[in-house]
Amino acid sequence: MSRLIKWVLGIVAILVVLMVTAVVLVPMLVDVQQYKPRLEDLVTRQTGRSFTMGNDMDVSVFPWVGVRLSDVRLGSPEGFTAKDMVAVDQFEVRLKVMPLFSRRIEISTFAMNAPQIFLERRKDGRANWEGLGKTDARDGEKKPAAEKSESKDSGLPIESLMVEDFTISDGQVVFSDKAAGLEKQITDLNLTLGDISLDKPVQIDFTARMDEKPVSLNGNIGPMGNNPGKSDIDFDLVMKALGVMDVTLAGKLLDPSNDPRVDMDLDVSPFSLRKLMAELEQPFFMETADPAVFEKIALRTHISGNASAVSLTRGQMTLDDTSLTFSGAAKAFDKPDVAFDLALDQIDLDRYLPPAQEKPKAGSPSSNGKKGAASGSSPDYGPLRKLVLDGKLKIGQMTASNMTVSDITTHVTARNGQIALDPFSLNLYQGSLASTLGVDVRKKSPVTRINLDLNGIQAGPLIRDAMEKDLISGSLTGDAVLTMAGDTADQIKKTLDGKGKMTFTDGAVEGIDIAGMVRNAAAKAGLGQPVTEKPRTDFAELSLPFSVGQGIFNIMDAGLKSPLLRVNAGGQAYLLKETLDIRVEPKLVGTLKGQGDTADRTGIMVPLRVTGPFASPKIRPDLAGLLGGGLPDKEKIKEMIDTKKLPATDTKSLEEEGKKVLKGLLPGLQN
Repeated sequence: MSRLIKWVLGIVAILVVLMVTAVVLVPMLVDVQQYKPRLEDLVTRQTGRSFTMGNDMDVSVFPWVGVRLSDVRLGSPEGFTAKDMVAVDQFEVRLKVMPLFSRRIEISTFAMNAPQIFLERRKDGRANWEGLGKTDARDGEKKPAAEKSESKDSGLPIESLMVEDFTISDGQVVFSDKAAGLEKQITDLNLTLGDISLDKPVQIDFTARMDEKPVSLNGNIGPMGNNPGKSDIDFDLVMKALGVMDVTLAGKLLDPSNDPRVDMDLDVSPFSLRKLMAELEQPFFMETADPAVFEKIALRTHISGNASAVSLTRGQMTLDDTSLTFSGAAKAFDKPDVAFDLALDQIDLDRYLPPAQEKPKAGSPSSNGKKGAASGSSPDYGPLRKLVLDGKLKIGQMTASNMTVSDITTHVTARNGQIALDPFSLNLYQGSLASTLGVDVRKKSPVTRINLDLNGIQAGPLIRDAMEKDLISGSLTGDAVLTMAGDTADQIKKTLDGKGKMTFTDGAVEGIDIAGMVRNAAAKAGLGQPVTEKPRTDFAELSLPFSVGQGIFNIMDAGLKSPLLRVNAGGQAYLLKETLDIRVEPKLVGTLKGQGDTADRTGIMVPLRVTGPFASPKIRPDLAGLLGGGLPDKEKIKEMIDTKKLPATDTKSLEEEGKKVLKGLLPGLQN
């Protein structure tokens, strides 16, 4: 028995010696060049492309299984500019032999020098990477259940992986799209992976130049675990682009093989969007009134989600002088279903809008044409009908169209084609605005409903900032309920319906001197001299009830009250024709009472007519009404301001105010 064992051991020893001798001597004695044509032919048949290698080839077997190739080229199909799709100057890989018997892979070197990849799409749409390789007939066949089960559950057939040196140096990628006239190049591509293993993070160092602009990626990924795809993967990466932008991604890829999800922090360091576009040699996407905006943008948020849903939390964004905090979530991307909560400290939108354009002169080509005419087909409201939205927005202060508002708060919702802003509120010009707005897009044309409530707004500064004109001043309070249908100006004018009331107190109508017009009318009747002062009508209260329907804005019993003057007005504004037809009836009365005085006062009345287009209305005395009503004589005017019935303390002031007005109206009147 012992002799048999000795014989067996001796035979095994001889076989081992022979194997080692073969491993060492075969690469030295066998000419690998004779296998080169076979290898080139094999790759050509498998890829359907020409494949060649240089003569500098080397193969080793022990202690490392290694191969070194040079001038490796994989061709492009005929008809393309680039002869080769892939070209590699040198390629080398060395694998340790003995650990393979223990299902351990140890690679000492994986090096690729000067790889070049040329990707090209012709004008007819054909690309040189299409049709690469041949399809196995079995690919479309169903695998047996046992085979499926084995591939799913077997995992990696190795115990460990270690790569000491992995480098790709001096690479180049060229992408050319002839149809789009686009060409991009990545040059000086260098990639180094350090400490490659399954149980340690892999160090990444990537640098390149994209169209001669530097980009880089540094950091680590992993560990992958002994069963990659089953374990969560950590990552911490920093991307630098064009010397302008730095982006940090840090987090985890969860359950990557079954239900991949990401949970990470995104941090974009402050950068200039204008400089970024300049580095990309692209024109800036919009013209802004302030060329200094978009110079500082930063973003930080936590992102979690998968392919079907994503959420953002702890969001912070900086845009120049504006700070935004936010959170949000989105799912059912085909709808989508979106929720958000935004809080903005302040923003001046006028800086970001295009610079103001000069208004075209009347009669110029740009001023002609029908206003509100449809320029194309109706908008597609299909996406809005599917949209599900629940969002909240707060803005501390906002400037737009030269108007400044503050404390903006709104809650916007959308579901089944119905969109609502409820509530919507803001503070402006020492007052407040509260509103609810609903838009229904379930039918072909949208239907809009607005409820509006104004309280204590200073109309003078508001109109001056918005229109750069002085039209009216005073404290504005009012309410309105309006509905409209359609999405063009003409449709809205035709369907606008509703009613409301606006009240101005302690203000003035600028540009119109009603008392002066009365005096001028009296002057034409031979009772005084015309007035030449800057027109202005002061009032204690101006009320403007209105209704609107069928394209007509109706003014009903509008009234102005001021000391010694009452004005009633009524008429129509025709929205489609944009013309006015309003009758104004001013009265000079014998009282100093203004706001709150409800008595029906008698006095001098000279009616006025306001007619013509919105842009340039004509205001003139209604002489027919004047002559029909007649003017009072001097004695009657004195009776109108009789002071005997007033308290003694008011007599003097009443007489003084009356004299001031009547002196301008009828200079011939004596005490």
